Amino acid sequence: MADAGDVYMSWRWVGDAAAPGVAALPGAAIDAVVRELAAALPDPTVPGGLERTLTTAAFAAPDTEYLLARDLSRALLPYDLAGQLHTLYRQGIRPLIRLQPSPRVAQVPWEILAPAPDLRLIDIADIGLLAPAGVVHGPARIARCWAETRELPVVAVLDPRIPGFRADSELGSVLGRMTHPTPLTRRLAGHIDSGRLRPAVTTPAEIFRRTDLDRDWLSRTLRAGAARLLYVGHVTAAPPESGQSESTELHLACTAETAGFAEPQRTHRPLSAKDLLLGTHTLAADPVSGQELWPVPSRVALIACESGGDLRFTEALGLVAAMITGGAELVTATRWPLPTDLAFQRWGAAADATPLQEVVRAVDTAHEAADPVAELAEWQRDRLRAWRATGAVEDSPVLWSAFATFAT
Repeated sequence: MADAGDVYMSWRWVGDAAAPGVAALPGAAIDAVVRELAAALPDPTVPGGLERTLTTAAFAAPDTEYLLARDLSRALLPYDLAGQLHTLYRQGIRPLIRLQPSPRVAQVPWEILAPAPDLRLIDIADIGLLAPAGVVHGPARIARCWAETRELPVVAVLDPRIPGFRADSELGSVLGRMTHPTPLTRRLAGHIDSGRLRPAVTTPAEIFRRTDLDRDWLSRTLRAGAARLLYVGHVTAAPPESGQSESTELHLACTAETAGFAEPQRTHRPLSAKDLLLGTHTLAADPVSGQELWPVPSRVALIACESGGDLRFTEALGLVAAMITGGAELVTATRWPLPTDLAFQRWGAAADATPLQEVVRAVDTAHEAADPVAELAEWQRDRLRAWRATGAVEDSPVLWSAFATFAT
């Protein structure tokens, strides 16, 4: 897709299974539906923004969410392409769609597009995003192959404690107290029993809210060899109007005295995409590249607010690009800010609902599968079935359709 007043789309079928196509999607209609989507998304920076998303905005109820999904489909799914997809659907064939959205529509959750009242795009196809070709074919990139590394450790940074920020602050805990057994802790227990989890712990509770998971620890651990990286925590996304996607920040347990390109926040210095790309270039007399400092494993999950915002920029050099440049073949990240379990419980969900923990468990499970995109798509279809059946806010697409997987 390309932005040029209108939005121009082209598509082709691998192996010429069907006719290719092109379409010009009217810019005014695109702008209107993007504004409609933006009004429905969580905005923690606006007073009452999260409450509005979970109680009164489009994602709060199936009827209003369907109207948004219908409007997205009408604006973004060309008639000819929709017809080709529906033909495959009637034949029982579920294709893989690999999308490369333009910046204008980078936050669109393609999975929920509704070409018919009882049909969503995720019912018809598995959906993944294409990483920018300039990043994939970058001269410095050394890709790591899942088939060769899959038995190596799983590096997990789960809700690290950020120096200078209390648990209830803006960079506080995203998962809350993890002292009781849950499906997520049982999943982690399996990694512990296999000896694959890093940091090496004896119980799942020890992996959360750690104070030692800084960039130096991450560097040592990744250089020792890893199959996957699982991060759950905070990302501070650079605003698209800044044009500085490389300023997007990942929050580890780094102190302000740590060397890096990001500005300190209180007693903490974030790890920016620029750090991951440049390493200590201009910061040290004998600089080391980002790829050497943090050799990224084949599969990466960044479960944090707007961690996958790269495509909102003309020059996509954010965290996803940094992970792929560092060696990743596949990155799962999010399109917008995520409500926590506490937020869901506070505004309408069952008292024991833990949808964010369920997301972490589902993504971790998918990243062990032979085909993570298909595995995540099946999980999203399961979440869609629950949303259709219950209408419970914890089943809302505001959480499960926030996730997208970038593949090389």
